[in-house]
Amino acid sequence: MRRSSAFLSGLFGALLAGVLALVASAPASADDGGFTIKDPRITESSGLAASRLHPGIYWTHNDSDDGPYVYAVDGRTGKTVATLTLRGIGTPRDVEAVSMGPGNEIYLGDIGDNFGGKWPYVWIYKLPEPKVLKDQTIRATQYVVKYADGPRDAESLLVHPKTGRVYIIDKKEDGGHLYEGPARLSATGTNVFRPTAAVDLWATDAAFSPDGEQLAVRGYFGGIAYAWNGGRIKKQTRLDVPLQRQGESVTYTLDGSELLYGSEGADSPVQPEKVPGHRSSKSPSGKGSTQTGAGSGSPLNADYKVGALVLAAGLALVLVLKRLLRRTPR
Repeated sequence: MRRSSAFLSGLFGALLAGVLALVASAPASADDGGFTIKDPRITESSGLAASRLHPGIYWTHNDSDDGPYVYAVDGRTGKTVATLTLRGIGTPRDVEAVSMGPGNEIYLGDIGDNFGGKWPYVWIYKLPEPKVLKDQTIRATQYVVKYADGPRDAESLLVHPKTGRVYIIDKKEDGGHLYEGPARLSATGTNVFRPTAAVDLWATDAAFSPDGEQLAVRGYFGGIAYAWNGGRIKKQTRLDVPLQRQGESVTYTLDGSELLYGSEGADSPVQPEKVPGHRSSKSPSGKGSTQTGAGSGSPLNADYKVGALVLAAGLALVLVLKRLLRRTPR
């Protein structure tokens, strides 16, 4: 059955290429209040976090093959204004997420596992956000993380803005789980994360609202807003996630009125959508925004609808083919 497997692999690759081409060709909305990451070093932006210390600045990073770096990007220009080099840690393996904790501390999640559970442990790095934005080297603390129910792939790390507790959401096609870390991470022992709630999404990133009352989870083709409810999460509504080439990141703006969605790739766009229930239309760059999210009741344009439908169909075919590939005898 090797020929069948090779055929299905080729068909899967062609389908995926077609889907990505469709997304790449989708026109960007003008005056949407977002920005484009212009740094040629940032080609795999996999996380996004709004700085509280420096309003209008967003922290991001590449996911692999880059080094111990974090980049501060200006949301008005899309240009990198500072590069932080982490010291005091090992070699990063697959950094997939960034989150801001209390006290202006930056948390990085080296939690990716593209082999579906090969790594017996993953890492979290914590460093203080610098008061002055300039290229500099900063000592970070490294934490060893294991899951109570065994290794897994994950791309979502989030730190509660009030309690400082760290959470991870694993990445599974049929939905994953929210994992809760210890009340305080230990730099000398192993930190065991335990599943506490189901998440109905193939999650690529997540973020807390500034007040810690809401949890936004995004995937490649959709998102869900949950009421935090002290960790006993309750689904509130679907989020209007923009069509992107490879949607990997999400963060709230400082006022909590909008969610910013980022994508991998060179010159990757960061696009805002209103948070359902908020009336403010102010964009993170200070410009007026003409876009509104699905929660506000505004209709999507025709091009977006067509693209979304085609993309959804492509995703369905991709998932079917992946399952067939798994079941094909070797």
